[in-house]
Amino acid sequence: MAEDIDLVAEIEALGEKLGHAKAAITKRFIGQEQVVDLTLSALLCGGHGLLVGLPGLGKTRLVETLSVVMGLQGNRVQFTPDLMPADILGSEVLEKGKGGTREFRFVPGPIFCQLLMADEINRASPRTQSALLQAMQEHKVTVAGADRALDAPFHVLATQNPIEQEGTYPLPEAQLDRFLVQIDVPYPTRDTERDILLATTGVDDEAAHEVFSGTELLAAQKVLRRMPVGDSVVEMILDLVRAFRPEDPSSPENVRNSVAWGPGPRAAQALMMTVRARALLQGRLAPSAQDVLDMAQPVLSHRMALTFAARARGETISGLITATAAHLDGLGVAA
Repeated sequence: MAEDIDLVAEIEALGEKLGHAKAAITKRFIGQEQVVDLTLSALLCGGHGLLVGLPGLGKTRLVETLSVVMGLQGNRVQFTPDLMPADILGSEVLEKGKGGTREFRFVPGPIFCQLLMADEINRASPRTQSALLQAMQEHKVTVAGADRALDAPFHVLATQNPIEQEGTYPLPEAQLDRFLVQIDVPYPTRDTERDILLATTGVDDEAAHEVFSGTELLAAQKVLRRMPVGDSVVEMILDLVRAFRPEDPSSPENVRNSVAWGPGPRAAQALMMTVRARALLQGRLAPSAQDVLDMAQPVLSHRMALTFAARARGETISGLITATAAHLDGLGVAA
């Protein structure tokens, strides 16, 4: 009982602090509350986020603000076709040592930070994209046969332009699956855009200030993992993920006719974590079935693909997720 009381107190205190962090972020990244929540969710879950949006929507500004507010050492890499793995990971250089001898010294790359912004990640070649795989999954890199641990916490927030595809290299499925959530950044509303104009075209620009530290973020991630999840929510996560696997007997007919391949167990793990983060950001002590429905799009949309026939019919993954989630909810699995 005492442990439960302590956990409730920790969750409430963390929720209050997250409220201060959100307020600090939205002073510079105006509006777009859902985008802010999803990005914070990725950090709280210890994962990585893929920001997908048109140029000029503030993705870089958001990541820079997050770095300051969450107290994380941040680096930014602009991905280009000629970028090489060593440009990200670092390399060994030969230099003259003591006594005139020559020895190798490791020069760390920009990946040795706590929050890496991979800007326009799909502009780099597959060889360079794959340099991030080990780092994102194992939080270490291997250079010249030696493993080198990355700082903790370590997060990657990558951006992607959804319309300009010439000269780009689509991310492979293996790397997409390593992003906890895909965060779609839409155009702002008219009122939000008016606020942006007034706030960013004057003499003074709102400055971000630190609310968290790296150590406090690590502690918050541990609190999140202790948050209880009810059996009904767990069952709904399983129902939802398995419904999008066309070979599964429980998948509905529209999925079997439209989906080429569906999400794996990592998607269910991501849902288990992100529904907790959503509840925490909204000041609740445990996630609900509605959290599962709301997190379905950002967690599942990059972990499945449509068949050629479905694309020819004009179907979209977003529409399929919405329809299937609503169908499951209507069957009462969310009860």
